[in-house]
Amino acid sequence: MVLNTWLRTLLLLLIGLSGNAIGAYVGINIGTDVSNMPPASNVVAMLKANQITHVRLYDADAHMLRALSNSGIEVMVGVTNEEVLGIGESPAAAAAWVNKNVASYLPTTNITAIAVGSEVLTAIPNAAAVLVPAMNYLHKALVASNLNFQVRVSSPQSMDVIPKPFPPSTAAFNSSWNSTIYQLLQFLKNTNSYYMLNAYPYFGYTTGNGIFPLDYALFRSLSSVKQIVDPNTLSHYTSMFDAMVDATYYAIDNYNMSGIPIVVTETGWPWLGGANEPDATSENAETFNNNLIRRVLNGSGPPSQPSIPVNTYIYELFNEDKRPGPVSEKNWGLFFTNGSAVYSLSLGSSGRVTGNSSTVFCIAIQNADSDKLQKGINWACGQGGANCAAIQEGKPCYLPNSIQNHASYAYNDYYQRMRTSGGTCDFDGTATTTQLDPSYGSCTFTGSSNSSGGGGIFPPVAFGPVSPQGGSSSTDFQASKLMALFSATILALFLL
Repeated sequence: MVLNTWLRTLLLLLIGLSGNAIGAYVGINIGTDVSNMPPASNVVAMLKANQITHVRLYDADAHMLRALSNSGIEVMVGVTNEEVLGIGESPAAAAAWVNKNVASYLPTTNITAIAVGSEVLTAIPNAAAVLVPAMNYLHKALVASNLNFQVRVSSPQSMDVIPKPFPPSTAAFNSSWNSTIYQLLQFLKNTNSYYMLNAYPYFGYTTGNGIFPLDYALFRSLSSVKQIVDPNTLSHYTSMFDAMVDATYYAIDNYNMSGIPIVVTETGWPWLGGANEPDATSENAETFNNNLIRRVLNGSGPPSQPSIPVNTYIYELFNEDKRPGPVSEKNWGLFFTNGSAVYSLSLGSSGRVTGNSSTVFCIAIQNADSDKLQKGINWACGQGGANCAAIQEGKPCYLPNSIQNHASYAYNDYYQRMRTSGGTCDFDGTATTTQLDPSYGSCTFTGSSNSSGGGGIFPPVAFGPVSPQGGSSSTDFQASKLMALFSATILALFLL
């Protein structure tokens, strides 16, 4: 029995080490205020196809956690703001939460972190007093289950807790939260965890009254006369993102708590806005996120901490069209729910691009009239001669089972077959062309670089860690050795 427990602990520790061996990473947030949310299995297929290795969930959704089983994807689960008060007042509630939402899924679902609430200090300040107790209770529950080496506990905070983030060297946390911030940082230090930061250059730029140029917010190079320099340290900041991260490091240092790394749990740029939101454009969103990915994957830190990578989660996977607020609030997603990319984006260390610049696809327009879409499907799959086998129940493109998704597949198959002989992409105004490959998971659209022209019934896309040059790397070798240890440990567990 003692040996069994020891082996389980070793297995979880090895899993944790494997995640740290891969180096800098870019993950993604998955919000759920989405109409026609795809099934969890389809979401995971999309993550795999796009080589996304880290995800953050805002809750502990059972469907997603089960679907992520055996995927290898590192998962950050969330305690919702509504749950923080109860957990912060009851060790028993914390233990029950860990048992239900973490322990019951490990080790097959690779949960590596618990995010306690979302911007608690600014979103629900009345819960500030119980935030750190909630974190402590959750950590103690992990210790009791021998999971504390595998799962870290922290709490994402917004940049609003730092009233004056520039210049970074003088940044400090809001003094009204001194006691809570000190306790939070002490907890992170004692448990070898990290500070979770939500940093949005979009808001820093749009609320900055023109103080900083747009290029600075978008990671674009600045002319010599526009360089952003901290007058106290003479550090040059090539992006607002780096300045925000550095401001947080300096604010932490004010408490003499050095050695706590920062993980950016949210950042991004909206691709569509209202009339009073001129900077929320697909061009700016594409520029920001592609430059962000390149910036993070170079493995360096901000000027004050150059050797500490800034691991980052992009906000977000899908457009959350049910969110209240301005138009931009609903349009931060990288993908539509049918799996097609909103704009061209390089994801993963291999530089895979979700958009296909050489092939034109025909897809259904978002929010098109459902009756017209159904008529379009019927015509394309009938008189139009499209091969619609892949969208039948049980086939690779049936899920998500939405008229939008099925119409896109049928329209595209017709268009690829008939465009050379005069076929158009119109379908009574419900279709449009795009260079972004709408394929996802094992559903491959005709015309995709992954397609062999057989109607879209293909095996899932293979994925795995690769070096930026496309060959093996030292981290790949370390990871392979760790995986060998996993296999040996799992075998030992079964033999007991």
